[in-house]
Order: sequence, then structure tokens, then C-alpha cells
Amino acid sequence: MSSPIIELKHVYRNFKSGREIVPVLQDINISVNRLEFLCLVGESGCGKTTTGKIICGLLPPSAGTVDFEGAEIVSMRGESYRRFRRSVQIIHQDPYASLNPTQTVSEMLSYPLLRHKFPPHRRGVLHRVRELLDLVDLTPVEDFIDKYPHQLSGGQRQRVSIARALTTQPSVIVADESVSMVDVSIRIGLLQMMMDLRDRLDVTIVFITHDLALAKYFAWDGRIGVMYLGRLVEIGPTQEIIRNPQHPYTKVLLSAIPEPDPEKTRSKQHIQLRSEDIPRLTELPPGCSFHPRCPWYVHDICDREVPELSIPVNAIADVEVACLPLQRGRELELYDA
Repeated sequence: MSSPIIELKHVYRNFKSGREIVPVLQDINISVNRLEFLCLVGESGCGKTTTGKIICGLLPPSAGTVDFEGAEIVSMRGESYRRFRRSVQIIHQDPYASLNPTQTVSEMLSYPLLRHKFPPHRRGVLHRVRELLDLVDLTPVEDFIDKYPHQLSGGQRQRVSIARALTTQPSVIVADESVSMVDVSIRIGLLQMMMDLRDRLDVTIVFITHDLALAKYFAWDGRIGVMYLGRLVEIGPTQEIIRNPQHPYTKVLLSAIPEPDPEKTRSKQHIQLRSEDIPRLTELPPGCSFHPRCPWYVHDICDREVPELSIPVNAIADVEVACLPLQRGRELELYDA
């Protein structure tokens, strides 16, 4: 098996809020394989976007290492670092904020082409801009190439953002909630386009979303990593996680997804949490951080030890879970106070 293209090893990331240290990421271990779809899902504030920015080199980890093609990013210098910055690109969540309002579409796409000499001659830049717009289905090109962001719809802006990420011919794209700011009616079109781009351009995609149903659609043949309060609590093949979720938090997320069939939605069992309150990052509970809300809480186990990702004792699939009762071969039973 080939080595992963991106690998995060025991990554931590802290931020300062006044005099407080906020632990946003704790002991994150992720390997991203070539040409795969990897989705990171979880509630707002769980650390998905911070993880994406660390993958792209936009944020340094407070501890741990990030490797690109087997080499640690922080030790890269000169051409090796420039190659990494060309090879790993990000599509930001908000196309309204990420595009320069004073530049035309042509100017926005031309700058990275000129900066990284793709193509090597200036006369080929405009031709490449037209190719990129055609690649993201902004056609006819003449209708978009000289427009400013305020003259475009939300979906068109996001397509420009995708085109900009493709300018440097990346091998990895981090898509941070890249369809959450557009109408539901055009989300599937954008997702399908990104899936097609992976096959046409040999691009690895890390897709960040809070919507598990969206992750299911986008990465059905890939993997899902579920995050909660700065930790990865479950990761594995999408089909296995959707059909047979292991971690209690994943079970809760899946139970909250509405079904297309109203009858199924009405008959679907929704899991009741022990508490609706999400702990603050500065006041994390001891042991498993999900235990104050977990319907399957086990006294003197879940509230004492911090679980690490591993394959449970009775597992039948290659899914890693951070849940101590499962790792010790116990059946999950609803907590009875």
C-alpha cells in the first residue's frame, strides 16, 4: 500500500482567549490517502476548519507533526516548501468574503498563475483562465471572465473559488463547508462537479461539513471522520459508518437526519441525549468529553479515562472508535440514572 499523501500525527492546536488557553484540537491522527474522498464531520466548534487549515499549512500545530508526501511541513525550505504550497489548496466556506471585490474573475485567476508560473509564459495565462472557467462550468466564458464578484450569484462565486484552487494544479484540495453558503437547489451540482474533478484531475479531496447526510452523498466510496470537541471519535469507510455506526456520538448524529419518506421520518427513533449542553473547550469534563451527554454512559469508565482511537474488540470492519466500553468488548446499554 502506498504511503499517505497527508498525515497528521498527534496534532494539538491551542488558541489564546484573553488569559485562557483554548484547546481546539487534541491528539488528532489522520492519514489522507491519494485520490480518496475524506469527509470530516461534526458540530460547529468541533475543530473541523482548524484541522483543514493545518492540513493546508495556514496554521501551525501547537504540538505534533504534519507530513506531506512523507516530509514534515515545518522542516521544508525553498523549493520543497513552494511545491507543498502549490500542491495543497483550500476552498473557503464563504465565497462572499474569500474573493477580492476589487478584482475581476480574470484578475483573480491570473494572479496565482503568474505567481507560480503556470503556464511559464504570460501569453498563455488568459488561455489557462478560460480553461479553468470552462472546467468549473462557468460558460460561456465571455459572460464571466470580466465580471466582479458582486455581479455573480452565490453558486457562481463558489465556482470561481474552486477554479482559483485549481490554478496551481494541486494534488490535495481542502473544501471547507464549500456548499453551505449556496442554495440547496444547486448544492448537488457543485458536489457532482467536485467529484468529477477528482477523477479528471487526480485530486485528493478533504471535505469538511457539519451535515452527515451531505458527507454520505459526497464520500460514499471514501471515508468519514467524526469529530467532537477537538477530538476524532470515529473514522472509517463511509458505508460502514453509515450502516453500522459504532461511537455513541455518531449514532446520535445519524438519528437526527430526516428521511426523504415522511413515514420513515415519523417512525424513526431519535436518540435522547442525557444533556443538551455542550461543554466549553476551556472546561472539558474528565475522561471522554462526550460522557455528560452520552446515552450509553458507563460510570467509572467513561468519566475517568480519555479514550484513544482503536479498532474495537468485536469489530467486523476497519473502523476506529474512541469509546472505552466498545474497546473493552462491552455491549452499549442505555444509561439508567
